[in-house]
Amino acid sequence: MTREDAVQAEQSNGILVLTVSRPQALNALNRRILAELRSRLLQAERDDAVRVTVITGEGGKAFAAGADIGEFMDLADEQAGREYARHGQEIFAMIASLTKPVIAAINGYALGGGLELALACDIRCASERATFGFPEATLGILPGFGGIERAARLIGRSASLQLMLTGMPIDAAEALRLGLVDRVVAHDGLMREVLALAARMAEQPPAALAAIKECLGRGMEAEAALFGRLVVSDEARSRCRAFLEKRRR
Repeated sequence: MTREDAVQAEQSNGILVLTVSRPQALNALNRRILAELRSRLLQAERDDAVRVTVITGEGGKAFAAGADIGEFMDLADEQAGREYARHGQEIFAMIASLTKPVIAAINGYALGGGLELALACDIRCASERATFGFPEATLGILPGFGGIERAARLIGRSASLQLMLTGMPIDAAEALRLGLVDRVVAHDGLMREVLALAARMAEQPPAALAAIKECLGRGMEAEAALFGRLVVSDEARSRCRAFLEKRRR
């Protein structure tokens, strides 16, 4: 890890913390950051020492305050714009499909592409100071990294449309009420809370966590098939045996 990295990485006790490191631009997501997120997450997926990944932003102001608007101005034509959006969609879809849990620690602004990044994560924990929104319409564009569909699935069509059609930001309390985030905690205690949650997940068998994630969206048949595979595994047998022996004492 060097200070030149656009995404800082720290790993301990099965938890990988990835920090978007562009505080001078409120951690706006440019191509370099997206490429480094992709590389580090794919590496974590292959690394047995990593059980859970946390994504956050450097500094106390922003998780990620959108995509880099300056890069929009370099898009030469409609085809270039489409390819730019597809690239972001592919990376965020990869995040959503990882077998290992990914937690967003939202420590400030999560706007536009930054909110889309948070939505691609499995769990969203926010500082009480965090701010959320989709301001794209105010720029004459729309969320292009998969956020429209993910937001609608998470908080419903009407709530998503209100955020996107007005471009108005909301605070952490309203985001929690809508279900946009799962937890809101004191700003200074955010990483402590997130790391405690990640540690609890890291204690569980990786195969069970991966199977739970795989079942989402696949229906009860997949659930039954994966249950059947797991329940006869050595890991499950050992843990169930320990539970029963403890209960008999």
